[in-house]
Amino acid sequence: MKARNFRYIRPRSLVEACRILADADGEAVALAGGQSLLAGLNMRLSSPRLLVDIADLQELRGQSFAEGTVRLGALTKHAELLASELVQKHLPLLSKAAPHIGHVAIRNCGTLGGSLAYADPAAELPACAVALDATLVLAGANGQRKVKAENFFKGLFETDLRPGELIAAVEFPAVPAGTVTGFAELSRRHGDFALAGLAAVVGMQGGRIGEARLVYIGCTDRPKIAKTVSQAVATLPPPFADTGAIEQAVRQDLSPEDTPGLRGDTRIHLATVLTRRVLNDMSESLAA
Repeated sequence: MKARNFRYIRPRSLVEACRILADADGEAVALAGGQSLLAGLNMRLSSPRLLVDIADLQELRGQSFAEGTVRLGALTKHAELLASELVQKHLPLLSKAAPHIGHVAIRNCGTLGGSLAYADPAAELPACAVALDATLVLAGANGQRKVKAENFFKGLFETDLRPGELIAAVEFPAVPAGTVTGFAELSRRHGDFALAGLAAVVGMQGGRIGEARLVYIGCTDRPKIAKTVSQAVATLPPPFADTGAIEQAVRQDLSPEDTPGLRGDTRIHLATVLTRRVLNDMSESLAA
């Protein structure tokens, strides 16, 4: 199957891009890295009449750090997250998650903004954005507005983007001292979408977990804080053994449906195993 016919345009500025998208009455789609969009076009899951190529817009590029906040342009590629010293120093969770994103070719083309806008619940970066309490900078024909990542994702492939809006940048609070991050996922093959995954940001206090932000991948319709699990692990001292308390909390936060080849209960088990594994790894790294 091939994509339906469409028009193609390459705007010269962010303002022009937003205006074109706003005037298209929902019949236009922005193209950045294209790693999800092009596959959707070929399968006719998406059938826009106009493709707006934003890959050359300099307003959507760049990395900076000021007043405890890291700002990454929406066109930051996945591979850049791996290579960036700024990300490694202040946002280690992104450095840990990036190697799990597809394959090398995908990481060389796919973008941060594209991944967040697509809002796949099995993707790594949306979960990391919520765990890190990121803020998305959204640009539209009437200017810019900011939305917290945990409020940006509305449901399965649904976001708070309004007609004519683009993700311009993402602002992340730098991970403070005493806070550790962890990431893990399970997939059938490296590069496949995760069967289950976990992005975690945890503050340690006296050898115990203080505040925790745990976000699961592939187990919910959208990335969100697993509040019950996050509260439960704060009452348990490491090492985290197979006590059943974590699984009980996981079951309250997650309700994955059965899918062909994988039962929901299996995802619950995988999420429980990942929770113990990630938390123990973080505790050990802090002790070392």
